[in-house]
Amino acid sequence: MATTDVIQVLKDRGFFSQCTDEAGLLEKLKEPTRFYCGFDPTGPSLHVGHLVPVFAMAHMEKAGHKPVVLVGGGTARVGDPSGKTDMRKMLTIDQIKSNVEEFKKQLGNFISFDDKDGAIVVDNATWLAPLNYIDFLRDIGKHFSVNRMLTFEAYKKRLETGLSFIEFNYQLLQSYDFLELNRQYDCSLQIGGDDQWGNIVAGMELIRRIERKESYGLTFNLVTRSDGKKMGKTEKGAVFLNKEMTSVYDLYQYWRNVDDADVEKFLKLFTFLPVEECIRLGSLEGAAINEAKDILAYEFTKIIHGKEEADTAREAAKAAFTGGGNADKSGMPTKEYGRDIFETGINIIDLFTDCGLSTSKSEARRLVTQNGASVNGKKNSDPKAIIGVSDITEDSDIILKSGKKKFFRIVIK
Repeated sequence: MATTDVIQVLKDRGFFSQCTDEAGLLEKLKEPTRFYCGFDPTGPSLHVGHLVPVFAMAHMEKAGHKPVVLVGGGTARVGDPSGKTDMRKMLTIDQIKSNVEEFKKQLGNFISFDDKDGAIVVDNATWLAPLNYIDFLRDIGKHFSVNRMLTFEAYKKRLETGLSFIEFNYQLLQSYDFLELNRQYDCSLQIGGDDQWGNIVAGMELIRRIERKESYGLTFNLVTRSDGKKMGKTEKGAVFLNKEMTSVYDLYQYWRNVDDADVEKFLKLFTFLPVEECIRLGSLEGAAINEAKDILAYEFTKIIHGKEEADTAREAAKAAFTGGGNADKSGMPTKEYGRDIFETGINIIDLFTDCGLSTSKSEARRLVTQNGASVNGKKNSDPKAIIGVSDITEDSDIILKSGKKKFFRIVIK
């Protein structure tokens, strides 16, 4: 038997948006149920924007249900128009296979693949790659109305900028995925973001027409920050789970720096802390809300990179904000410089640009002249300032700060 009313859990934590038949699904979920969520491996790493359905999968697994992680080794060769304004860049098969392997590792932080009767990973290239196009059109394409497809939001948006025929096929392919998973694994529920509603409904209708079976769809809110920006986006771009693409420290700092208004919502969605604790932490005010942000950052980082890495990132953040002391600075973004550079001296504009705290010298100049640059905790507004040996601390480093929240550690060798 399923152990909890997982639909209520998803509602309480802010996931739930739409369900094709809530009463029917509630009845179905009284028993362990196979469900799936798809991820197209179009990049080498999942990013924070992918994670609402991933956390939802984890809650469903804890409630006794059985996840199918569908990696789109086949659909990634086509591209989903949902939420996109331009056609995706086509990837090679080798690139896709490499991305699939990385996704599997990252999803293992949320879903347990150890139980042979539990969660599984399936690649839709298994059935999509060998498809005969004529047979596919005859057997599957005949069930789709072009007029109806064009009513779905994903296609309406792309018609304004241009929708390629290859992308127009995407809904047929995703629907066929649901059909195959239903046939092979008795998978009767597909979950995903709200932008997947049209594709999910189309897959359910295909199963009903061909297999004469009932299936279900459940979608989640597309999360934005309180400032209206996309979840998981920064001025540097997406926040990735791969630490070679987004450092552990930067991942931690992303959550540590969220807006006060987002804390409760993000604790519910992106940690496994009890709802009551999320509400308590989110209700803190003034300086106390920073405690909640620290817990959010720590809990999320621990899920992705483990306790040891999370501890290091937390200590690095403390070191940055307190100016050092006994706190561990090893988790801070770091670059080694030879001592000779500082014996000669380096201009503050050049240093901030070289270490990546500014994207250009003109941006660095504005940062400095507007009093946004600090060296070892001291503001420096002189664009002609030279950073030299006297700025090296007893720890043989120099801590740079850009604005209120961006830090960088220079280690002297």
